Amino acid sequence: MAGEGEEALAAFVALHGAALRASGVPTQYWESLSRKLRGEIFDAGDYFGIMQVEEVDEEEEVDEEMEEQFKKKPNPGNGPCFKVIVTNENGLQASNPNSVFLIDHAWTFRVEHARHQLRHVPGLLHRMANLMGIPFHGEIPDEGSIEHVLQEMWKYSQTYQISQGTAEEKVPVWYIMDEFGSRIQHSDQPSFAAAPLFYMPQQIAYTVLWPLRDLETGDEVTRDYAHGETDRLIRKCVLLPWVPTELLDVSSSTPEPPDEHYQAILAENKEKLPIAINPPVYAKDKVFKVFTDIPQVLNNLTHPRFVFTDNEGEADILYNFSHFKDYRKLSEERPEVMVNQFPCENLLTVKDCLASIARRAGGPDGPRWLPRTFNLKTELPQFISCFQQRDRRGEDNHWICKPWNLARSLDTHITNNLNSIIRHRESSPKVVCKYIEEPVLFEREDVGLVKFDVRYVVLLRSARPLRLYSYDVFWLRFSNRVFSLDDLDDYEKHFTVMNYAPGATLKQVHCEDFIPLFEKQYPEYPWTTVQASIFKAFAELFQVATSKPAPLGICDYPSSRAIYAIDLMLKWDTSRDGKRIMQPQILEVNFNPDCDRACKYHPTFFNDVFSTLFLDETDNCHVTCIV
Repeated sequence: MAGEGEEALAAFVALHGAALRASGVPTQYWESLSRKLRGEIFDAGDYFGIMQVEEVDEEEEVDEEMEEQFKKKPNPGNGPCFKVIVTNENGLQASNPNSVFLIDHAWTFRVEHARHQLRHVPGLLHRMANLMGIPFHGEIPDEGSIEHVLQEMWKYSQTYQISQGTAEEKVPVWYIMDEFGSRIQHSDQPSFAAAPLFYMPQQIAYTVLWPLRDLETGDEVTRDYAHGETDRLIRKCVLLPWVPTELLDVSSSTPEPPDEHYQAILAENKEKLPIAINPPVYAKDKVFKVFTDIPQVLNNLTHPRFVFTDNEGEADILYNFSHFKDYRKLSEERPEVMVNQFPCENLLTVKDCLASIARRAGGPDGPRWLPRTFNLKTELPQFISCFQQRDRRGEDNHWICKPWNLARSLDTHITNNLNSIIRHRESSPKVVCKYIEEPVLFEREDVGLVKFDVRYVVLLRSARPLRLYSYDVFWLRFSNRVFSLDDLDDYEKHFTVMNYAPGATLKQVHCEDFIPLFEKQYPEYPWTTVQASIFKAFAELFQVATSKPAPLGICDYPSSRAIYAIDLMLKWDTSRDGKRIMQPQILEVNFNPDCDRACKYHPTFFNDVFSTLFLDETDNCHVTCIV
């Protein structure tokens, strides 16, 4: 039997050891935890009980200790308050290897599916309303109760991420612990620690709970809701969903981060900068050997001055799909070899970096062509201050939370709920941007006035001197439902990326058809004028992105070339002289964009791109010089 137990433990540690270490679960509990998981032993009821605490009337005199107790409540002033206490007559010893407990999860969800599940999963709304102290009396889910749960759930939700699988599978998972786990209150000096564990054999997540010290009968079970945060101001921000506080005295200004910030990013990316080289000179009639792993290039590049090679070592041009890292080696050994990427181009293509460098053009609040953006990891107090100031002034407070570097609107959420935004910071690195509350809309005959965005492909020939072109065709994407500033989780109303949404209609309009339709709807805004303001924004963006030496800016490596896709929307704004204008809003800059539609409808696309970037021949190409 002992041998079997040892084998089971070894297998358990092989599968879960790394996760347990990362969560800080002491090794003394692993064997017992393995046994409890295998046997599905939920024995917390033998040690703990839930106790209802009387409401503290705010009118009464309250001493400081009572005040602190009041602050520990998850929902101050909202329904009955509960706490968990040790009920076992022998108390609980932290040194006892069995002092580790499993907490079941009552609800596991991805944010975009939450409303649907509350509507359709039998009993779920009733259970969540009870758990959160929300009155719900009917049998049939009503929208008011659903909305109330969706607002309150951020005080109860926890999150984890699965590290393997597709981009969709890596989207953070949120969960609410059962009634026992959800009643455990916050304390700055917690008596317990808790962490989620995804148990592989069952493919189920549990929460593991273990004591941080010995406890006696009647002692309260608490955990630190801001675990791992040591900075006092950040703790105050992170705890705001449970302990409301005003940060109006904190400045909402976000100056550009210091140089060290960019040096740390370079180190984290493991990118090695090139040495200085002289720009290579090639014979006028040279035929270039291209090494690429991109099917669209292999299938569509037919220009006679380019031939493909399978031998990377003999290539004149490396046109790679994945990120190139070792520019130093390339610059030392093969400086004449051109590459389709720039060192430090992540300053454009990663959303938090884009917002940082844009401040060079527009000061601490950023330029007019970029929505006001905060990095939730480093600028949380400034964001909360901005949100609360806007709230006080009665201004629109809809924001959009986006991961730093996921595409296709994955894990992207629109909300006016401050608690939701603060909690999203825990799932994966995110920025929060002001949601465009007054976008320029497009009249779709079949639907009505909908949101749309525009994608331009830009070609960066060199960083210094800056030489930037735009491809003459742009691409459009449309929402499928009439726009209004509600139903914030209605994907087809608020998002335009439909080619990955199952069952969604993909509306396609070519740019040459779009322009006359747009000008008919907005006769005072000819597209040439709108496009001029778009190109002005692109020029400013690339000027600031290349204005400082690497790693503070894009590296001016003479053998680098690149194409990027810039996604933007138009919003209604007022010019400095009081005129109503369409202001471009750059949403993101994409590295190595999918050029499938470009190749399908414009077969010379890659011939034009390669001529412009590698031959400096633009005369017969469909490109416009921006800078």
